[in-house]
Amino acid sequence: MSTPDASEAPGPASLPAAHTTTRDDAVDRILDAAYELFSRRGIRAVGVDQLIERSGVSKATFQRHFPSKDDLVLAFLALRDQMWTVDMIISDARSRGNTAEEQLLAIFDVFGDWFQREDFEACSFINVLLEMGREHPLGKASIGYLARIRGHIQELAEEAGLERTEEFARSWHILMKGSIISATEGDLLASKRAQQMAAWLIEQHKGQNRAVTA
Repeated sequence: MSTPDASEAPGPASLPAAHTTTRDDAVDRILDAAYELFSRRGIRAVGVDQLIERSGVSKATFQRHFPSKDDLVLAFLALRDQMWTVDMIISDARSRGNTAEEQLLAIFDVFGDWFQREDFEACSFINVLLEMGREHPLGKASIGYLARIRGHIQELAEEAGLERTEEFARSWHILMKGSIISATEGDLLASKRAQQMAAWLIEQHKGQNRAVTA
């Protein structure tokens, strides 16, 4: 199974240099500023004037590349999907396990490291969805990116030979989102608690013959 296409959707709080490779230096600076400010402060609390000041571009340059603030938020969400979901969570988890089952569980090891960081900023897709609402275009985009995360989980579940993989991915995603919220509350062991429940969930979705122990 492949993950949902990017067309289905309209880590770190600052943009690493490796990702500032767009066609225009002004775009790089605007996205860098947006990534930092939106990740930490949310959407409504950040004004266009702040973004222009932080990025060091003129208002005309800003509006030429991003005619509206929503356009910039959509670009931020797309960047967040690549940097956080793909590069940080999924790629790192895959590198930590030899099997798909180990890679699934390693997601919570990645989370554990992330939760300990001083720049831990929770999940921007959840934050934007809660802030803007599910009917707002930015809320709908966030829902799309959350669905993409479930797509990655379902793909790993299928590689692991689990059953009812769509149901599994939805349940697994609840553990992911719940651990993020718990870590935001200050529970630095949230990833370990979620990982234990995740191991139980895997057992529930193994084939009947595999799930029975001698």
